[in-house]
Amino acid sequence: MKKYKTLVEGYTAEQIKQIIDSEPKFKTGLRLYAIYQVALGQPIRKLEELYQTSFKQIYNWVHRFEDGGVDGLQDKIKPGRPPRLSNKDLGMLKEILLSSTPEAYGYNTALWNGPILIDIVKKELNVEYKRAQIYNVLKKIGFSFQKGRPSYPEANPELKEEFKEEFKKND
Repeated sequence: MKKYKTLVEGYTAEQIKQIIDSEPKFKTGLRLYAIYQVALGQPIRKLEELYQTSFKQIYNWVHRFEDGGVDGLQDKIKPGRPPRLSNKDLGMLKEILLSSTPEAYGYNTALWNGPILIDIVKKELNVEYKRAQIYNVLKKIGFSFQKGRPSYPEANPELKEEFKEEFKKND
């Protein structure tokens, strides 16, 4: 008899895991089912592999359920520093990047870079960032830092290749 392998069409395992992780109800239900299996006598060590988590995590779910019921299984809000730029400010920054150039703000370059963005954010939004952090802000609004590579229109491609070959021989 032939064995058939059942596959989920249209979704990868990673996509399904992201759905479970992003939906609080799925997460809570999954944790509750793990606790149900522990209550039936399943060893936690056996459940580790099934739920792709650690023994300690399942153990913690059981204790959180005992202490707080189903509400105890929900993720707590993680504290952290509030962002210095609001969503409105981020939208304004994105609009600046998309609709204008540094030249419009008095810089003698047509390309945005970290130091210029730090200065623009300081002048326009009254928030000061360091260079490393401004790139995180860029990522948050959907941009990535890309270093420009020079191209010289007067360069001769044949001479360039010839130079590369000569350089390899001397190496």
